Amino acid sequence: MMDIVEPDWPAPPSIIAFTTLRTGGISEGRYSSLNLADHVSDDRDAVETNRGILADHLPSGIRINWLQQVHGNIAVSVDDVAGVTQADAGVSSTRGQACAVLTADCLPVLMCSRDGSVVAAAHAGWRGLLAGILENAVRAMMVPPGDILAWLGPAIGPSAFEVGPEVRQAFLAASRPEHLPATEACFVASSRSKKRYMADLYALAHLRLCGLGEANIFGGHDCTHSDSRRFFSFRRDGETGRMASVIAVRPR
Repeated sequence: MMDIVEPDWPAPPSIIAFTTLRTGGISEGRYSSLNLADHVSDDRDAVETNRGILADHLPSGIRINWLQQVHGNIAVSVDDVAGVTQADAGVSSTRGQACAVLTADCLPVLMCSRDGSVVAAAHAGWRGLLAGILENAVRAMMVPPGDILAWLGPAIGPSAFEVGPEVRQAFLAASRPEHLPATEACFVASSRSKKRYMADLYALAHLRLCGLGEANIFGGHDCTHSDSRRFFSFRRDGETGRMASVIAVRPR
């Protein structure tokens, strides 16, 4: 059976949502073992086999439209596209059409409406967060933010994510005045490098969602960098595989 992390959230029973772990596949070496990304230098046949393992885990009738992620802020309806499209968030209101993003330190955010009619998956590294990927994903769902549940999946934690002063300054410059103290608190001076900061992706995402009126936020506990057994981590390992975070409305 494929190993996964499931959200601890009050989503409707019609919603299936999870993040894969790095275990349970056939890739070898630095991609060992359930690498689901075809844009890294892993063997293509191994990736296809791993995606087959993922497909076998899903209920019958669920399909995935993969995105070409570019650390941007484009959110698309995966109901309306054929093949791979360039975007960093997918939204669906079709039963059986899954939204999925690939990560190995960036933050995956899975969202669903309280009534289970629409779902979204967003790839939120710091560049995407700053550019508004979560805001665009919520808008694309066309549901009042207060009616949305959001889960922050496994990502690099605040004790491992070191950034330069330009990243901190960019977030401060983009912050709402009322969120400025909280944004400043997302960056702690690094004890390892002068003039650098440890950034909290989870807290930054939480602020962005709260700024929309979204208060139903869960997760934000698993650090990819600190757990090499369960998670791929680009910051830790360099060339590596990717986990998938998947959400869908179950077919009838």
